[in-house]
Amino acid sequence: MRKFVAIIKTLQRTPLAKKHFIMSSESSSPFSTLKGWFTLGGTLLAVVVLLVYFLPRDTKFGYEYEQGRPWRYNSLIATFDFPIYKTQEEVETERDSALKDFQPFYTKNEQTAKHQIMAFRSDFLTGKFKDVPVNYLYHIERLLTSVYSVGIVDSEELANMARDLTPGIKVVEGTEAISHPLQSLYSTRSAYEYVVYADTFHYSRRVLARCNLNNYLEPNLSLDSVKTRSAREDVIASVSPASGMVQSGQRIIDRGEIISAEQYNILQSFENELVRRNDPSEGFWIVITGQTIFVACIIISVMIYLKLFRRDYLYSPHTLWLLVSLIALFPLVTYFLVDHKFYNVYMVPYAIIPIFVRIFMDSRTAFMAMVCSVILSSFALHANYEFIIVEMMGGMAAICALKDLTERSQLVRVAFFVFLAMAVAMMGYDLAQGIDFKHLDSSTYIYLAVNGVLLLFAYPLMYLIEKLFGFTSSVTLVELSNTNNAILRRMSKVAQGTFVHSLQVANLAAEVADKIGAKPQLVRTGALYHDIGKMLNPAFFTENQTGINPHNEISEEQSAQIIISHVTEGMKLAEKYHLPKAIRDFITTHHGRSQVKYFYIQWKNKHPEQEPDDKVFTYPGPNPFTREQAILMMCDAVEATSRSLKDFSEESIKELVNRIVDDQVRSGYFTECPITFRDIADAKRVLVESLKTIYHTRIAYPELNKKADAARHQPRRKYFFGRN
Repeated sequence: MRKFVAIIKTLQRTPLAKKHFIMSSESSSPFSTLKGWFTLGGTLLAVVVLLVYFLPRDTKFGYEYEQGRPWRYNSLIATFDFPIYKTQEEVETERDSALKDFQPFYTKNEQTAKHQIMAFRSDFLTGKFKDVPVNYLYHIERLLTSVYSVGIVDSEELANMARDLTPGIKVVEGTEAISHPLQSLYSTRSAYEYVVYADTFHYSRRVLARCNLNNYLEPNLSLDSVKTRSAREDVIASVSPASGMVQSGQRIIDRGEIISAEQYNILQSFENELVRRNDPSEGFWIVITGQTIFVACIIISVMIYLKLFRRDYLYSPHTLWLLVSLIALFPLVTYFLVDHKFYNVYMVPYAIIPIFVRIFMDSRTAFMAMVCSVILSSFALHANYEFIIVEMMGGMAAICALKDLTERSQLVRVAFFVFLAMAVAMMGYDLAQGIDFKHLDSSTYIYLAVNGVLLLFAYPLMYLIEKLFGFTSSVTLVELSNTNNAILRRMSKVAQGTFVHSLQVANLAAEVADKIGAKPQLVRTGALYHDIGKMLNPAFFTENQTGINPHNEISEEQSAQIIISHVTEGMKLAEKYHLPKAIRDFITTHHGRSQVKYFYIQWKNKHPEQEPDDKVFTYPGPNPFTREQAILMMCDAVEATSRSLKDFSEESIKELVNRIVDDQVRSGYFTECPITFRDIADAKRVLVESLKTIYHTRIAYPELNKKADAARHQPRRKYFFGRN
């Protein structure tokens, strides 16, 4: 009984007994230290502050409407009394009509007339105008008095009033304002002509011209800008901006109604009055507090999900930052569009979120990210219920249609399914609200089509995300697995045996990964590159030898170091060819911290009295820390060892696979990777079946009997039948 309890406790302490594991121990995770948690908290706080800062806080109307289109929202009821404002064109027309008879106010300077007439008399009496009879003095004084009594206006002002069709002016005299038609007023030029041509029968124009009358004609009417401005404002104010009233509780429009010109005017009036009544300073901090709580709840729900179901993402900084960035980016775009009324939110390709999260993470996390981002985006929209339904249908279509992005055509198919799902959801929602097919808003479906086109930009954006966040997409893995790549082509020439070994391991590893639900394309690509370090010394590895073994000429320590160096040299080549980190990790972990047992045992047999230096015979590691790396370690060891089998029966293959894999488990090479006992059992079965297929017994073709062959080729006799 005690032994049984001890065994159970040992299994409970063994990481393989757990269902899932994090990529490394929690003590070594980035967020296991106080600094790491401060970094995580600071990142989440920055996201919340950023979203709250850009969230619209002004009272917006929130409805999108267009004259001649159906009203796509629920019945709109007035919540307060408001006037029905006239359109700007109507107000301008009425103001122009009211200002058509407006007359500006002028004041008359009586001193100007007296001064100019006295100046003329003085100049005349001092003999300035020689040979001009005295009777001309009285004639000119009388005419100047007449002109100044009517009034002289500045020539430019008079011309402007004539161009503006001003009917006249009002001259302020005491407490009265006397109206004067524009035609009755003089400019300096018209006053001069009037004086000269008033009585040409008795007074000569030549004589009058010698009097320099222009010097004595000066405007005596000046614009009273204060009274004129005040009077103009009174006229403008007399034009009412409203043509009626809407009472509180009155229905403005029902869902599905076509917006008429009158209803469009009422909707605009309601919007203007709503914005006018809003006081940004009133309740500002209450609004900020509510928005902060709302955004924080959504972000915290993401963290709770990761803590419960995807803890490995929570402990991976680049994964967490990508997830948070995608969730926060699209709400920010939505807030900008809503705040500036720029285009339509249905044009924004929100389905990019589940596409990228599905490619780099998994389907459940993609759905969670889509839900949170759409909810955060909908907070700035009035009809958020419809928006959430439509966008969620598009997101789920993207998750279902995309398993793994390896070709451009897959993205086209995803974009089509996303558009179709969103269009069907939008149509169903509209029909459920009573809008018939005739009045469906076609512009919305155009926006959804543009949304589908913009989804195609996910392909080039994927490269940017790989570089920014350090991910490796399936597209990159497919490109790297092309055997025409420079490094693989070089390996096929320099180390052909290693190249064939890598291909075999890649096929085995992909089969195992597909069986246990790992990533086949990742492990296949990693297997192709895991032994590239052997290209520098290909002759020292068995698969490349042709009868000559250079290890016979050197010591076991030197042989072990050359064998081990294919890991370090492989890393140098990987960095030279800029291979992704995910592929470089396969190079360092495919032997883990295991030993070069052949030379280790050989050394011990030669030196039975001595203890070897284990570091000389041990790979630098680390041990595998992902399921894919564990699969490669198993497949690499099994494939290499299987070449030494003499009997390829099912029993011998099964014994080989069990012995190698169980030895790796006992050695603790898988204690830091998320692989289970069931995964290992499935891997063993796949390896056995695959090796049986590879090394199956071929049928021996029978040899042709030489006598039968000779008889078949002997010439036949010819017989002729007929008369002798």
